[in-house]
Amino acid sequence: MFDPEQTFSDRNVLITGGIGFIGANLARRLLNLGARITLIDSMVPEYGGNLFNLAGVEDRLTVNVSDVRDAHAMTHLVRGQDYLFNLAGQTSHVDSMEDPFTDLDINCRSQLSILETCRHHNPDVKIVFASTRQIYGRPDYLPVDERHLLRPVDVNGVNKMAGEWYHILYNNVYGIRACALRLTNTYGPRMRVRDARQTFLGVWIRLLVEARPFEVWGGRQKRDYTYVDDAVDAFLRAAANDAANGKIYNLGGDRVVSLEETAEIMINANGGGDFTVREFPEDRKRIDIGDYYADDAAIREAIGWEPKVSLEEGFEHTLSYYRECLGHYV
Repeated sequence: MFDPEQTFSDRNVLITGGIGFIGANLARRLLNLGARITLIDSMVPEYGGNLFNLAGVEDRLTVNVSDVRDAHAMTHLVRGQDYLFNLAGQTSHVDSMEDPFTDLDINCRSQLSILETCRHHNPDVKIVFASTRQIYGRPDYLPVDERHLLRPVDVNGVNKMAGEWYHILYNNVYGIRACALRLTNTYGPRMRVRDARQTFLGVWIRLLVEARPFEVWGGRQKRDYTYVDDAVDAFLRAAANDAANGKIYNLGGDRVVSLEETAEIMINANGGGDFTVREFPEDRKRIDIGDYYADDAAIREAIGWEPKVSLEEGFEHTLSYYRECLGHYV
């Protein structure tokens, strides 16, 4: 049986992208489990790092503002770590098409640099890499399982695919225990809401809290969503279980809904609001993947993970957080 406190208490944990959305939520959970936490974040404004994400726990962890592309800094930081949660990355699909070389540098080259640093300076570390469902591209069938062809529709997907497979390669060739989780539309408190660089849900949340209408592009596409606490649980389980080594797992949500249904559930959770449906802008239409929802049976069977937070409950928690804290995120 998975006992997170026994696994992580008094252990050294390094989180790249640790001041961002998922990283900060993961750090908070690990602090409650008794882990010693070091966070790395470049704090580049476009990539989601926000010091307010650490409000109330700043004095309980170590923060290092540096770039994972800095091999000298990483050499010092990876030494002595028991676990490495590798969440650093550039997430915007549009940005990756407008500036592909920066995306290549962050999502591909830097991942190789991190792994090389671990190989030379801490080969016993366990690594969990944050990948993305975007690497599947437009699905050939639904739900999408891990055997589906990888066919990214944008530069970000190609580079995330390479970063993911570097981790699996280093597991298989060098014995550095690593696995990858393919995330899908993760949402919750501390997500980026000032724009759609992380997910369109952030913009919807912000506009609802500001009592302004929001746009739903397309509307009929089907999606699944993972509440951040459920995603954190998946990271912890994957880190704790050596059955995950060398494996890649999809994360899913509690059910599949259309974008219009998502908007309606969010408005009900908010107690009111308005949206309009419009066609995709041309720049987004070219890289839209249509319907997507995951087959997450593999991770359920292998390490006992399953989503526990419903969309209604998740949106209620998220909206409540931003009613109180929106000013720190816009």
